[in-house]
Amino acid sequence: MLSKSQVKYIQSLGHKKFRDADGVFVAEGPKIVQELLHSDHVELVNCFATPDWLESRRDKYADKLFTEVDEQDLQKISFHPSPKQVLAVFRKPVFQREKEGSRVCLMLETIQDPGNMGTIIRTADWFGVQMVICSPDSADVFSPKVVQAAMGSISRVEVCYAELTAYIERHPDLPLYAASLDGEPLNGNEQISEGILLFGNESRGLSPALEELAVRKWRIPGRGGAESLNVAVAAGIFLSRVSRA
Repeated sequence: MLSKSQVKYIQSLGHKKFRDADGVFVAEGPKIVQELLHSDHVELVNCFATPDWLESRRDKYADKLFTEVDEQDLQKISFHPSPKQVLAVFRKPVFQREKEGSRVCLMLETIQDPGNMGTIIRTADWFGVQMVICSPDSADVFSPKVVQAAMGSISRVEVCYAELTAYIERHPDLPLYAASLDGEPLNGNEQISEGILLFGNESRGLSPALEELAVRKWRIPGRGGAESLNVAVAAGIFLSRVSRA
């Protein structure tokens, strides 16, 4: 049985200030937890799991970091309506990159929906993009909903928060490409091996000042009546057509 202090602490990790204070995040569900347990970039702090989940991992059962809980206790600490067997607390990943900005990376301005943020990170991982730069007002990558949407990609894609104009100015050698409804059609022949792909807010798009810094602006041609694409879907299409990361 979990103690009241344990329940209170894990519940507190739903808030960014407490995650930041301890440098940790929460992951839930067998698939994501198992993947993170095998990652070289994150360290397990504590794992709380049902007997069924622990039984299939006898080699870990006696480890002091693994605690058996029942469904009722798991419900108390879960951030999801239907808890799935296991919840774990991990230390935030630590990355060592040879050179900041030396590859294709994504830049996100005010992406606030956790599902979109997590999906973009997972999509970046699929296409081999190793870095995502976010404006400070974007969703926190280590919130439970973002972690869930990103799955194990949270341990492979480095996400940093920075003032975007200043970041662009610090990397004048990296061309900036913007996803914009005012851009030229993206025809699939564009290929970039180095640069920044810029995406804007879900409803407002890019701020004019930031968009003006782009060397090229592209839009995804459409044939239907939808006003725009979901930003996470757009990021996937862009990466499939232009990235050689």
